[in-house]
Amino acid sequence: MLTLTKYMRRLMFSALALVMLTSAGCGFHLQGSYSIPPQLRTLSLITPDQYSELSRLVQDRLRLHNISVKPVSAKLPRLTLMKDSLERSTLSIYPTGNVAEYELIYRVFFSIAMPDKEAQSFTAEVRRDYLDDPRTALAKSREMDLLVKEMRVQAADYIIQTLAATEVK
Repeated sequence: MLTLTKYMRRLMFSALALVMLTSAGCGFHLQGSYSIPPQLRTLSLITPDQYSELSRLVQDRLRLHNISVKPVSAKLPRLTLMKDSLERSTLSIYPTGNVAEYELIYRVFFSIAMPDKEAQSFTAEVRRDYLDDPRTALAKSREMDLLVKEMRVQAADYIIQTLAATEVK
């Protein structure tokens, strides 16, 4: 004879098992966990500035996903970071004529090339709105630095997502 607590425990266990099975069956993955094709587990990273923050972030993401980076070779796939840029456009203006709100646009141009194949070019673009208040210039400068850093992190994540989605033939 089952008591009420044992019945509830079994019911909760069954519900949890059902949720896990249905989420695994639909292709659900935790954010940031990508299935990198085996052919891309070893690659060459080409970047104009290997000490830039974006290069460091991409290298960290590659290491996190167990992708080894080797020197450039004709036999290895190549991930090339071509250039990154930060643009700022005005979204709104105070009645005094000062800028009230900016839109920050961070773009990264990169390509992925398989050995003996033509490179595929991609663009990662991250947009953010930024409120500017001239009375708090120091705090706003720090906020903008943090926003740009976050945008770089998202661009590096996008590069890894693109790498995972690349068709290898």
